[in-house]
Amino acid sequence: MLIDSWSQRGGAPGQSDRSWSSSHRLLLIGTAALTVLVLGVQAFASYKGYLGPVESLFGDYFLVPRSATMPWVGLALALVGLNNKERIYAVSAAVVIDVVVGAIRWFSGGPLTMGTGGTWVLTAIAVYAVWKLSGERRLSVLHGVALGALLIIAAKVAETWLEITILVGTDVWDEYVFLADQALGNPSWVMGQIVDAMGPVGAAALDWIYVELPVAVIVVALYQVRKGWPSHHLLRTFLLIGLIGPIFYVLFPVVGPVFAFGPRGFGFQIGDYWPNIVPNFDFASPSSLPFDDAAPRNCMPSLHTAWAVALFIHSRSGPWWIRSLGSFWLVATLTATLGFGFHYGVDLIAGAVLCLTLDAALRDPERGWGWFRVRLLIGGSALLAGLLLSYRFAAVQMAEYPAIFGPLLMAVLVLMSVAYFATFFARPGTALAVWGERDGEWDAATAESPGLPAR
Repeated sequence: MLIDSWSQRGGAPGQSDRSWSSSHRLLLIGTAALTVLVLGVQAFASYKGYLGPVESLFGDYFLVPRSATMPWVGLALALVGLNNKERIYAVSAAVVIDVVVGAIRWFSGGPLTMGTGGTWVLTAIAVYAVWKLSGERRLSVLHGVALGALLIIAAKVAETWLEITILVGTDVWDEYVFLADQALGNPSWVMGQIVDAMGPVGAAALDWIYVELPVAVIVVALYQVRKGWPSHHLLRTFLLIGLIGPIFYVLFPVVGPVFAFGPRGFGFQIGDYWPNIVPNFDFASPSSLPFDDAAPRNCMPSLHTAWAVALFIHSRSGPWWIRSLGSFWLVATLTATLGFGFHYGVDLIAGAVLCLTLDAALRDPERGWGWFRVRLLIGGSALLAGLLLSYRFAAVQMAEYPAIFGPLLMAVLVLMSVAYFATFFARPGTALAVWGERDGEWDAATAESPGLPAR
């Protein structure tokens, strides 16, 4: 990836200059491409009357930040390449700015929120790196700034993309997905009742965990990069999921149980059933359902699940508290996606397969490209395509024969998980490792190499 080419280390005399020259060209190309994308999305948003990414960024700088979390997440990444003294200055400046600007906003009748300080200081660090730093240190700081800025900009573009899903997907396919989900026993209805039983306090805590997934992501990512930028880390997968995943929203428009079968359908829902009553309709001929212009068509696949699975995978190489954080956030996220009625169970399976496929394209880049990686990408893509096609064209059969299709759906997830584990995590010398083409000598060497992901 572009951002990883900026962290070249060492080498023969003159290699650093050549690395900077090459990285500088890639930086300019990447910046130009990103600028064109953001301006294009902004132009479309302005034409349709939506809030575009440029307007949203302007709000972060000068008005009301759309998110109090993302600017600070971006700033945290920009701090990686700085020394401790510089980090103290940067964090202190961001806190002071947030307090002062927040107070002015509050006394002017605006909302009490944060984020302006993180955005301003992130920008200041970029200027500082270009103006004052040089060599490898400049590359390291710009690496963090680029990742932080990418996360913020990706969130802005995603907001507009959700509006595009509504514009493109005027009709939704929830009837098909509801039928397919019966093969799994309608888990959203089950979890919805469990969340209701948790009461308002439990639901509020679960909602915070669901919304603030980036908080857990940044904790694990900062642990991974604490000693420098490794060849692969969580943020690469996180960004790739955010880039590829939303494409499926316009190909497979679904709003979710709480909208199509629950109280948030605003008159467009099939009925007010979720989560207490599982509809017993004769959907022998399911069809698309015209829906409102407020609910995003962002269910299939579940990207929250994909991101939570990525968080879980990348937390495995950390200490017990990192592993516990990854496990807890995965379980809580899956509970929230189903328990709040945002997703069907089959959405989660598709999201997990998507995550494993994309992470397989990025993990262990030192091994290069061989059949071990290509077969995972081809197989994962085929499984994901097969899932989506079955949800759309075999939904009636899946509802009629849950004893057959339920285990088949779980088998797809297990198959992809085992193949992924065998390729990247199986202990060398075992049968799984042999199948996954994990070379014991390669693993022994890379496990001791600085800057590479821990095994």
